[in-house]
Amino acid sequence: MVWVPLSPTSSDRRAPLHTPSTTTMSLEWLMDWSWSLDGLRDFIATGIQSFRDCDATALVAVACLLVLFVWYCYHVGREQPRAYATVNALMQSTEANGVQNGFVYCQSPECVRCSHHDGLNQKLYHNLQEYAKRYSWSGMGRIHKGIREQGRYLNSRPSIQKPEVFFLPDLPTTPYFSRDAQKHDVELLERNFQTILCEFETLYKAFSNCSLPQGWKMNSTPSGEWFTFYLVNQGMCVPRNCRRCPRTYRLLGSLRTCIGNNVFGNACISVLSPGTVIAEHYGPTNIRIRCHLGLKTPSNCELVVGGEPQCWAEGRCLLFDDSFLHTAFHEGAPEEGPRVVFMVDLWHPNVAAAERQALDFIFAPGR
Repeated sequence: MVWVPLSPTSSDRRAPLHTPSTTTMSLEWLMDWSWSLDGLRDFIATGIQSFRDCDATALVAVACLLVLFVWYCYHVGREQPRAYATVNALMQSTEANGVQNGFVYCQSPECVRCSHHDGLNQKLYHNLQEYAKRYSWSGMGRIHKGIREQGRYLNSRPSIQKPEVFFLPDLPTTPYFSRDAQKHDVELLERNFQTILCEFETLYKAFSNCSLPQGWKMNSTPSGEWFTFYLVNQGMCVPRNCRRCPRTYRLLGSLRTCIGNNVFGNACISVLSPGTVIAEHYGPTNIRIRCHLGLKTPSNCELVVGGEPQCWAEGRCLLFDDSFLHTAFHEGAPEEGPRVVFMVDLWHPNVAAAERQALDFIFAPGR
């Protein structure tokens, strides 16, 4: 059986739906638009009347606030990234007298402690990026964090520890370190105590001929005299001085943790005459520990770090973190002679090898 559709009959056909004409649609749209205009006109009239009813003082205040807001947006848009505070931002009123933290304030662009470093954090981050491109980002998390948040670290540290230039986060903090922190280098220095002492005594004989022999520097102190003879000054070898202390200089090359390739590395002979007091100050960074090998240690001489006093001993090393507030003094009698130590900067034991390599690159002298 085949089903065949039947054609609709006349009774099944429905009348077509009524479609409004174009003229009718246009009239309805015009009526709607007319009502919209009336509503808009009423809204504007209401707003104008509201302003007329407002107090003139309130209008002026609102206008001033709007102007200030526009000026603030413009100012923020033009502002360059702000350089975080460096050593100069932390200077006290003594800067006006040319002295800061017990040191002569110099204008040398090479001095990491004294020179102005506008945009220091941007510069450090650029150096870190350059290092990562050449080598790797691996192991750079702590350095990256330190550079990125340097301003917060430098300004929010407790007053007992405030490195003035660079703070590496998450390092154990303590004013003094045990000899085991850098055992190899401590033992090597102590075994060569007599060698270093003999070269110092040869140097010190020159003081009988003139007030300040060549190669020595005098530091500002509240009282007394403080002299230093640098073999390495902020990562830079001092050739003339090294030639005068050849065995001591060669010894530096045998140390495993000596900082010799960045601006935080120093090695020198430090001399305090009787009656000398070094003003309390902070070191530039916490990535190092400072080692003092006692060469001549009269009585009534002390080093105070983070409020804790310690005494030097001849032929023995004393390790401390100089990013803590520290001072030293020699209150011995004049006939006892000067207090003399051989000072060398060693890596903080918790700075990893990869971090040391990166920090040497970032803080290379002259970079």
